[in-house]
Amino acid sequence: MDAPQLDRAADLLLRARLDRQRMAALPHDCRPMDEATAYSIQDRYVDRMLAHYGGSIVGYKAGCTNVTAQRQLGLSSPFAGPLLSAFVLTSPAAISAEDGFMRMIEAEIGFRLGRDLPPAGAPYEAATVVPALATAFGAIEVVDSRYDDWTTAGAPQLIADNVCTGYWVYGDEFTNIDSLDLANHPVRVRRNGAWAEQGNSANVLENPLHVVAWLANHLVARGTWLKSGELLTTGTMIAVNGAEKGDTIEADYGALGSVQVSFV
Repeated sequence: MDAPQLDRAADLLLRARLDRQRMAALPHDCRPMDEATAYSIQDRYVDRMLAHYGGSIVGYKAGCTNVTAQRQLGLSSPFAGPLLSAFVLTSPAAISAEDGFMRMIEAEIGFRLGRDLPPAGAPYEAATVVPALATAFGAIEVVDSRYDDWTTAGAPQLIADNVCTGYWVYGDEFTNIDSLDLANHPVRVRRNGAWAEQGNSANVLENPLHVVAWLANHLVARGTWLKSGELLTTGTMIAVNGAEKGDTIEADYGALGSVQVSFV
């Protein structure tokens, strides 16, 4: 796919967001059929969002970190996209129920980096990324998509759409990471005060530290790297849940505290 086609795909994704008009799919002549093309479109789409909304890239999201979800989308690994400051909020947060197409909720564990993870002599592993982590925290991602049916759009189109990122809300930062059992950390989700869902960090590649290592290696392969101060989120610990206008969602992470988002 040549540059004008990549640019056209990015323009269409931004226009769908701004005009609040979903599409069945990107047109055939600019629809990505592989991950490399999809990430090239994503880069252009992110550039356009930064130009329109302002702000900066403040970190990265990994998605599809559950093996079952990967199989459903025909993937053998997660996918990733930047977190943009215009859509990153601290808990408790209020989001307009009319802002975006969906209100799909994911409960995630996130981290802030305390040092860079540049190209190294060997791929990063869970043990080798731990020293770079400054804090951990709970988060709620509000998934959004520019497609009529994001579940059937296919992985390349979802990657191009910045991996379905809507808003992302994170809670208080916890510095004593060594005290956490990240391979077995629970979360319970309330909707309007009533228990609605529960999950565990084991659902995220068995441990969210594996996701951090995957993200580090993914970005190195793309010619960049994770940097000190950036925020990372590692994928949902629960089944994806929908929320309605007027709902307040709270994810309780125990030792990591709780995160709250309301749709107003």
